[in-house]
Amino acid sequence: MVAAAAFTGLSTASAADSGNGKLISIIVNDPSNPYWRTEGQVAATEARSLGYKANVSAHKGDTNTERNLIDTAITNHSAAIILDPANADGSIGSVKKAVQAGIPVFLVNAEINQKGLAKAQLVSNNAQGAALGAQQFVKAIGGKGKYVELKGAPSDNNAATRSNGYRTVLSQYPDLKRVAHQVANWDRTQGHDKMQGMLQAHPNINGVLSGNDEMALGAIAALKEAGKLKGVTVGGFDGSPDAVDAVKSGELAYTVLQPVAVFAKKAVDEADHYIKHGNTGVDHEKQLFDCVLITKKNADDFVAPFTLKSMTSSS
Repeated sequence: MVAAAAFTGLSTASAADSGNGKLISIIVNDPSNPYWRTEGQVAATEARSLGYKANVSAHKGDTNTERNLIDTAITNHSAAIILDPANADGSIGSVKKAVQAGIPVFLVNAEINQKGLAKAQLVSNNAQGAALGAQQFVKAIGGKGKYVELKGAPSDNNAATRSNGYRTVLSQYPDLKRVAHQVANWDRTQGHDKMQGMLQAHPNINGVLSGNDEMALGAIAALKEAGKLKGVTVGGFDGSPDAVDAVKSGELAYTVLQPVAVFAKKAVDEADHYIKHGNTGVDHEKQLFDCVLITKKNADDFVAPFTLKSMTSSS
């Protein structure tokens, strides 16, 4: 497997006094997705501000690559690892290996199916966010019609949590029927291709519900090509810059912003606290961060990637 892509611009840092130039290794999924890129950038910036060196790399969803990156982090004597795990089950071994080497691990965005290994698991409140999105979807589509769903990677618990959250809300509307669903693995190209196939089988849909923005944007491209975007409600999830622009233009009905810029920063703060004091300063390993609905009404409050004005004023 190819070694992970490192963010060359993020791999060195000027050390302030507090971190004493120790290394925090940050491992994200795929920086071609703006969500994961922001995750890595924010974490690296915060680590540097606290006086650490920051090395950001990406496993692109591959557990073998992830394992190699964990080995590198151990070899480099990292003071802590910030990890967006590749697989809820498949990443457990890698986390365990780091912990056995005496390196505390802080998980962001996605979980592993074992408690007590990571010092913290900081994730979006996906069930709450899915309920927000589904309620807005019902409102935008008028509470009736036929829709299709694009789902994220099955290896990521977030995919099932969002899909189940959508179903919990939408099952209350008998005139709203899901006629097809496809896995598109959080990817824009796959979202486009899967949307094309579903359109051929179900040309009269009036809604597309997506597990993330990249798949939603791919679906929008396919709908445009088929001349069917007008009259089809598309809903997203993430709050990416491209999605917010699509909300402003009216192509995307809404997106649900995940506060990745908030919890990526907080994961580094908790790592810093652990390095200095032997604890995270937080009572619970798993920490949920509520999502925010983005519509045309508040899209102009988007001041930085995955950040609303209200988030900066309250921090």
